[in-house]
Amino acid sequence: MLQILMISNSIRRCSILATALAAACLLSLVEGCKSEPEAPTPIVSVEATTAKQQPISEHITADAVLYPLAQAAIAPKVTAPVRKFLVQRGAHVKAGQLLAVLENRDLAAATMDNRGGYDQALAAYQTTTKAQVPEDSQKAQLDVDQAKANLDVSQKMFDNRQALFTQGAIPGRDLDTAKASLVQAKAAYDIAQHHLESVKSVSRAAALQSAKGQLDSAKAKFLGAEAQLSYSEIRSPIKGVVTDRPLYPGETAAAGSPLLTVMDASALLAKLHLPQVQAQRLKVGAAAMVKIAGIDDPIAGKVSLISPALDPGSTTLEIWVRVENPKGVLKPGTPANVSITGNTLLDALAIPSASLTTDVTGKKIVMVIDGGVAHRQTVETGIEDNGVVQILSGLKSGEQVVTTGAYALDDGTKVKIVSAADMEKDSGDKPSAGGKD
Repeated sequence: MLQILMISNSIRRCSILATALAAACLLSLVEGCKSEPEAPTPIVSVEATTAKQQPISEHITADAVLYPLAQAAIAPKVTAPVRKFLVQRGAHVKAGQLLAVLENRDLAAATMDNRGGYDQALAAYQTTTKAQVPEDSQKAQLDVDQAKANLDVSQKMFDNRQALFTQGAIPGRDLDTAKASLVQAKAAYDIAQHHLESVKSVSRAAALQSAKGQLDSAKAKFLGAEAQLSYSEIRSPIKGVVTDRPLYPGETAAAGSPLLTVMDASALLAKLHLPQVQAQRLKVGAAAMVKIAGIDDPIAGKVSLISPALDPGSTTLEIWVRVENPKGVLKPGTPANVSITGNTLLDALAIPSASLTTDVTGKKIVMVIDGGVAHRQTVETGIEDNGVVQILSGLKSGEQVVTTGAYALDDGTKVKIVSAADMEKDSGDKPSAGGKD
């Protein structure tokens, strides 16, 4: 019992001592806090720039594919074996150049036969127009003249005998004979006159038309055969390079199937699709830059076509950018990235794009420096190009805005404007997270 009492007293003394020590520590802590001075307001180092009026252009970028300026998949119009090719794949050809010849001996024979028929028809036409028709007209005219002469003689004879009959010098029988001869001569003259008129108005025109029809028919047959023969000679419709030649000599070329393909790659067309809103801000002739993988420098081009109608599938407009390719470095089918110059403003208020931040509501924010203090300012932006953005409202020319260091700055933070070199030095001097002092 005595031991239990001694243990209880020891526990009570330890409790009182612990309470005293805790009170002493708390008092010491309070005294220490009262004596520590207040920390100074921090000053943040930032880079800054001045909002100013300057030219700015809008650049619309999109992916594209390069197409040849012109392409011809040349297919024969007749089916025949290939006699010979005059070009290989990769050959440079001119417009109208002979590329291949098909087997054409049967076509050449048919052409010769029809040429003979045409020559005969031409000779017959010349005979009809220069000999037969003029001779018929001349003969009909001579018949009229002869009939007129006979009529005049018969008329004079009738007049003489009528006078003699009146005087009683001849009998009435002789007068009747003269009258009958006059009637016959007049009938012969009328017949000859009508024949001459028919020859001039009907027979001559009919003969000429018949001869002309035969000549035209023979000529058409000859030209048709000649055209069939020409189809056996395959010529290039454009200037360019032979990119495909699937057959070999001796193989049969089918009518309508491509025998050779020629591309004009002296200039290429970068074809891209843009939404209507962007395409409406472009003009034919607008400058463009085409970037191609494997080529260090972008290639200059110009907008050559803006489609007048929307693609019903994608509701976009097709844009063509022409790129000159005199050395043939660029290849059709190559993917590319195209940047087209759109609207250009000569006097726009602009700041670096790095000055902009976006708050949780999606508004564009800049930190404006006034008297060494950064203030948040909401702005409305316009054209953005190559690291520079147009400011439509919320900022005035000559105001300073933070470029580097604006992120996470609170409104009213004191700032110190430093150079980029100083910013890098300050960043290098600071220890990394979790590093040792």
